[in-house]
Amino acid sequence: MFTLSAAFFVTRTKKNVLLQRRYSHAVDKSTGVASDHAVVLTAIQSIHAYPDTLRRVTYVDPDTHKRFRFLTNNFVLPALTIAKIYKSRWQVELFFKWIKQHLRIKAFYGTSENAVKTQIWIAVSVYVLVAIVRKRLELDASLYQILQIFSVTLFEKMPILQVFQDGVSQSDLFADSNQLILFDL
Repeated sequence: MFTLSAAFFVTRTKKNVLLQRRYSHAVDKSTGVASDHAVVLTAIQSIHAYPDTLRRVTYVDPDTHKRFRFLTNNFVLPALTIAKIYKSRWQVELFFKWIKQHLRIKAFYGTSENAVKTQIWIAVSVYVLVAIVRKRLELDASLYQILQIFSVTLFEKMPILQVFQDGVSQSDLFADSNQLILFDL
């Protein structure tokens, strides 16, 4: 399916994956690439799932000396590029992890590509605006704390600078509130 649509994938292999090497390509080991093989899967279930030939690229990270093995269906790109693609893929995953941790997106309201992009861009815009407020007002509070304060004081009628003054505590913010207090903390 991937190959027919001219798409390719790069994934890490597990140690227990059963492969049979068909042939090897010459590699420049000074780049960190240890080997470049054409392989086929040999486990019966794997053969049925993906019967085509794959490419296994082994790369040794020069900094950590860790060995990484990648599987791909791309036989055109150089082996070092395959390793770099996986590293870039990891950066994308780290970016989405950052989004989950910082942008407070609990669920996507739409499933189309446009809906997801719009929601992410709105969340990024809010994050940047809060960062600008923090810098301009020279606040010591973290971005998370500022967002929390904004969510609590969203409908309060008070100047924004007054909200962030040291003398204003959270109890002062709720002093004139009609909200009942469940716990006296």
